[in-house]
Amino acid sequence: MSGSRETSLASGRKVIGIRRLKEPMPTPLQTRIFTVANQKGGVGKTTSAVNVAAALAMGGLKVLVIDLDPQGNACTALGVDRGITPGMYEVLVDETPLAQTIQKVAGFPHLECAPANRELAGAEILLVGYVARESILKVALQEFLSERAQRGERLDYVIIDCPPSLGLLTINALTAAEEVLVPIQCEYYSLEGISLLLETLGKIQRALNPRVRVSTILLTMFDSRTRLANDVADDVRRHFPKELIDIPIPRAVRVSEAPSFNQTVMTYDSASPGAIAYMGIAREIAQRGSAA
Repeated sequence: MSGSRETSLASGRKVIGIRRLKEPMPTPLQTRIFTVANQKGGVGKTTSAVNVAAALAMGGLKVLVIDLDPQGNACTALGVDRGITPGMYEVLVDETPLAQTIQKVAGFPHLECAPANRELAGAEILLVGYVARESILKVALQEFLSERAQRGERLDYVIIDCPPSLGLLTINALTAAEEVLVPIQCEYYSLEGISLLLETLGKIQRALNPRVRVSTILLTMFDSRTRLANDVADDVRRHFPKELIDIPIPRAVRVSEAPSFNQTVMTYDSASPGAIAYMGIAREIAQRGSAA
């Protein structure tokens, strides 16, 4: 990366930092734990997880991202090195305290990440024989949050990014959370994906976590020029009027290229339509949480 590029990025972070101080977001009554999930891949799940987390942190809120996807794309977007601390594999398999994995995200005073390491791909096989294997993350997260609260360092949001599949990693994420954020790509098959997710969530509610619910739905990769995108958006508005945050995230180059610079779009191009959309979504999430 060139010197001029670094200068512009640093300047962008400074501008955003000033904006954050001028426009603080409301603090939730208690720590809100979100799992970002969709059983269909390629819907903007990780992109939404990291950009919502970054936007909340810019609003002055204390946020932890847990990367539970073995691909580690959330770590890439946040610029987190997956090799310098234990990761979520050690938390799930070796009972390593979550606190030992936490890394600060550069440029964000209030954003942290618990990284996915490459070994996480094999965790599901090893966990099959564990007692209460579906609740390992829940227990580890509750212990971590309790310790932080005792030190007067309560987190406002925990955002868990999980794989686009229904395995033990995703089940752990849904068991640990109270809210589910569902990104829906504005294409036909995404509606089928949310039907499968709701069916799975019903099973989780009955057997493992009666409190978890879909609280937030986002429209991703929206192209207002196409009839299909508008039809899908209308269907979502009709079926999920309370859950939907009706700020469509546009299909935009800046959003997709930001991770190649180890950044979210919030710092890569804060004036882009994608960054503006995610900031609006984060503010709506915060406002809903403060009134809960």
